[in-house]
Amino acid sequence: MQIRQLFDADTSTYTYFLYDEKSKEAAIIDSVKEQFERDKAYVEQLGLNLKYALETHVHADHVTASGLLRQAFGAQVGVHESSRSACADILVQDGDKFVLGDQVIEAIHTPGHTDGDVTYKIEGALFTGDALLIRGCGRTDFQAGNPEQLYDSITKKLFTLADDTTVYPGHDYAGFTCSTIGEEKAFNPRLGNNKPKDDFVAIMNGLDLPNPRRIDVAIPGNMKCGLA
Repeated sequence: MQIRQLFDADTSTYTYFLYDEKSKEAAIIDSVKEQFERDKAYVEQLGLNLKYALETHVHADHVTASGLLRQAFGAQVGVHESSRSACADILVQDGDKFVLGDQVIEAIHTPGHTDGDVTYKIEGALFTGDALLIRGCGRTDFQAGNPEQLYDSITKKLFTLADDTTVYPGHDYAGFTCSTIGEEKAFNPRLGNNKPKDDFVAIMNGLDLPNPRRIDVAIPGNMKCGLA
C-alpha cells in the first residue's frame, strides 16, 4: 500500500491518500475543502481510481471535500454510522473493510473524542484521526465525547497492536508527522506508562479549551459532505 501524507496549514490537518500500486485503486482519508483542487490534481496526476473518501469523524475544525471528490471521481463517502449522516454513501461500522486492489483498509470504531470516531488500519499502520495524536489525544468535551470511552478505545484497541505499528494522526501542531504505538505507550503524557483511567479522565475534564474557531461552520458543513 502506498501512503501519501498531505497537510493543510490553516487547520493543521493531515489528509492521507492510500492506494494499491498495481490497480491504482485509492482512498482518501480526512480531506479538506480548501484543498480540493490540490487533491483533485493529485488523483489525476497519479492516474488513481478514487474509490473511497473516508472520514475519521465529523470534524469540528474544518469542512471536508468528500462531496466534491464524489462529484469529481465517483468516490463513495464513508462516515461512522453514529453520525447519522444523510449525505454519506457508507455508514461505517466497526470491522468494515474497504478493498483497494490487493490491499484492505479495516475500520476500528474508536469513540471518545466523538461518538463516531473511526481509526483506519492497514498492514503496519493506523490512521487515527483525532482519537490518538502524537503525544496527545483528541478532546472529549463536545459531540458526545467521553473520556472514559476514549481511554478504552486507545488502551484496549490501539495499544494492543504491535509496538512498531505506525501511527498517522489527523492533526499535529508541533511539526511531527507520525509516531508508533510503542512510542505512544511509552511517552504519551496523557496515556503512556499505563496511566490509570481515573488520572486520564481528570486530565481531560480539566483541559478547559475554547471551542474550535470553525465549529459553527464545520459540523453542519460536514453533515452535508462539504456541499453547500
